[in-house]
Amino acid sequence: MQDTVCSKRIRIGRLNIKYFSGGHGEPLVIIHGGGDGARSWLKNARELSKYYNVYIPDLPGFGGSQSINGKFSLPEYVSFVEDFSNALQLESFYLVGHSIGGGIALHYAFRHPDKVNALILVNSFCLGKEIALWVRVLSASALCKSLGKAALAAIKAAKWLIYQLSIPFYLGDHLNDVKLDMGRTMTTLKGQSSVLHHQLPELSIPTLVVWGARDIIVPTSHAYVAANTIPDCQLHIFDDCGHSAYKQRIPEFSQIITRFLGRNHQSP
Repeated sequence: MQDTVCSKRIRIGRLNIKYFSGGHGEPLVIIHGGGDGARSWLKNARELSKYYNVYIPDLPGFGGSQSINGKFSLPEYVSFVEDFSNALQLESFYLVGHSIGGGIALHYAFRHPDKVNALILVNSFCLGKEIALWVRVLSASALCKSLGKAALAAIKAAKWLIYQLSIPFYLGDHLNDVKLDMGRTMTTLKGQSSVLHHQLPELSIPTLVVWGARDIIVPTSHAYVAANTIPDCQLHIFDDCGHSAYKQRIPEFSQIITRFLGRNHQSP
């Protein structure tokens, strides 16, 4: 059977951007996390494309997309989502974000609430300050700056060990300057550096928070706090999943998404 979700290219400013798109219905934009590119969402996209027109960009510096000088800036990546949606002439859409991509999606929703029909946050950053100690240490600016290439080699070695122990690692399969800069920007030795917890009561968009109870990166307590703080919020916890619940329970994950969005359908 022919694939319903295809790889495409688009120019966003001076950047050559790769994205995946397919399906029919209302637009749904997915922002991947800091460990993987858009391709990690393809199985989910094939499910969701039965009901929605799905768009998944490789963020700048990920997958097949050009980077912004090898650096990560949260405001620039939030602006990228806006530029991407404008380039595709999306007046409004459903927005999904995972991990750091969830933090980007949350910031975008606050900046452009008129464009987000509903928001789905999956094991998201920016909901609280706490994050795993080992992530804070590996992402520390001082460590990366002082050790340079040695730090990169150390992280790769640590990643190999973590892989052997079957523990998910948030930097994904391929390390590069953007991922390292993303870690340094979003995390300090004290915790997450960009937290929107106090603004959550002002979020007027229907929101679904999805989490894996076995997440060893971002604590599940953030999901419960967000669900109790965002005015119009639903919560689903996968008891047997970790930081990437969308990969581990694809059919159930897609069903939860479609049920939630069906209740928040936006008439044309």
